[in-house]
Amino acid sequence: MNPAPTIVFFTVASGAGYGLLFWVGLLRPLGLVPGSAGFGALSVGIALVLIMVGLLSSTAHLGRPERAWRALSQWRSSWLSREGVAAVLTFAPAGLLFIAVIGHVEWLALPAGLLGAAGAAITVWCTGMIYASLKPIRQWHHPLVAPGYMLFGAFSGAALLAMLAAFWGQAAMPAAIAAVLGAAGFVLKQAYWSSVDAAPPVATMESATGLGSIGKVRVLDPPHTETNYLLREMAFRIGRVHAARLRRIASIGGFAVPAVLLAVALVTGGALAGVLAVLAAALATLGLLAERWLMFAEATHTVALYYGMESPG
Repeated sequence: MNPAPTIVFFTVASGAGYGLLFWVGLLRPLGLVPGSAGFGALSVGIALVLIMVGLLSSTAHLGRPERAWRALSQWRSSWLSREGVAAVLTFAPAGLLFIAVIGHVEWLALPAGLLGAAGAAITVWCTGMIYASLKPIRQWHHPLVAPGYMLFGAFSGAALLAMLAAFWGQAAMPAAIAAVLGAAGFVLKQAYWSSVDAAPPVATMESATGLGSIGKVRVLDPPHTETNYLLREMAFRIGRVHAARLRRIASIGGFAVPAVLLAVALVTGGALAGVLAVLAAALATLGLLAERWLMFAEATHTVALYYGMESPG
């Protein structure tokens, strides 16, 4: 698939925002992050900004953005619609959490935080299932895609929370969580790439056309004399050298190095821990942008078979 910058940004920004909201909602009632009004307003506020900016960027990819609201009515059959419904519903407890942490209304902060965390998790799962449910794209129709969205959102959110909490001198728990999740993200991506690289194509020109019983199928004439939307969007190709480089950037720079930095921050503490947490959050964000761009770039639709590509993806 041709990676649209708006979608790449949307999935990373909203994932980090929902991840941050999830961990604030869970850890604040337990006293594992700073309980001050300033920290609560900053962390929940950044989460809401990331979510809103991410959602707005996704509408820029639509042909008719003014009709985006109509997608909410198809929640019975569409994961995209379910994502939209879940996102809208999550704003209510998230907004109440923001009000509660500013006003120190603890009886409201606890249920609002838990409901916000649940809504964040559901929304990110729906986002992952949008892609995992598409059978014609084998790189997306994979059992690790939706769990990966959940893991990466939780990791980036924890990394952001550790960075913010470091300014209040209480980053131990979010840093420990982010370090573990970063290591898990590294392992998951290696497993995912090994799986999709080794898996045979789910379709061939013979099976796609239904002419396999006759014999070998080949393209006599191309469907078009020039490039078109399908070739640009559904049969995008990325060179192996570039893909390998981006995989290293995503897995090592985006997961392994931030995990190590956060683990070191746990040991050192003090101002150095804050610097390491900031660096880890920045690297995690850049790594996830590379990972998400690559996930779109390496995905090829089965329709590419009709253009003579023997094994799409």
